[in-house]
Amino acid sequence: MESLYIVIPAYNEEKNIKNLINDWYPVVKKISSKSRLIIINDGSTDNTLKVLEKEAKNNSQLIYLNKKNGGHGDTLIYGYNYAIKNNADFIFQTDADGQTLPSEFDDFWQMRNKFDVIIGNRIIREDGLSRKIVEKVLCLILRIIFKIKVPDANAPFRLMKTQIVKKYIKIMPKHYNLPNVILTTCFKYYNESLKFVPITFRKRQNGKNSINIKKITKIGFKALKDFKLIKEKMMKGNFYD
Repeated sequence: MESLYIVIPAYNEEKNIKNLINDWYPVVKKISSKSRLIIINDGSTDNTLKVLEKEAKNNSQLIYLNKKNGGHGDTLIYGYNYAIKNNADFIFQTDADGQTLPSEFDDFWQMRNKFDVIIGNRIIREDGLSRKIVEKVLCLILRIIFKIKVPDANAPFRLMKTQIVKKYIKIMPKHYNLPNVILTTCFKYYNESLKFVPITFRKRQNGKNSINIKKITKIGFKALKDFKLIKEKMMKGNFYD
């Protein structure tokens, strides 16, 4: 019996969280009794945690984790490590804002034994031109620094074999901001079995996005420095120091 852990970070998603559970809980139920919907509350200041506590009482395969606020990337690493620790066979990651569609998951699942990693490609994005530009610039930077070409480095719609996440997760600094970007980079750089599949990417369904262009710019400058350090590790084959 295969186990799927769906990992979803959540920060101030009170308005989205119940719909999120209604959308994604049936997916884990369908896969197996060993599968789990893992929602990590990243120190929300609204009622996100209260909603999770209530919903978990009626949904045995829903696991909520509560942590101090550390940002989206830090929360993803937290969730990935939880899935690794609990011996999940597969990890699927998406976000809590309702921009992705559960109906598109099944196509990914059907390909799970053909590829080690399947990542969404947001060809059409409804979340604004500025974010599309940021992603294109990011992919260009990865091409320059790591000599890799990917269509979408940071898509929050990815199915990964847990063992391959475990293989590369320690290359990143602790509390790293962009773990999905570095995982995508490693998958491509080391020629892992990887496929990109077009997905729908809608506007945020409810609430306010906590990441704005100012924050993205700040993260971007730090990322350039981190990318160079990570590239040095990769060239040395040193993932763990």
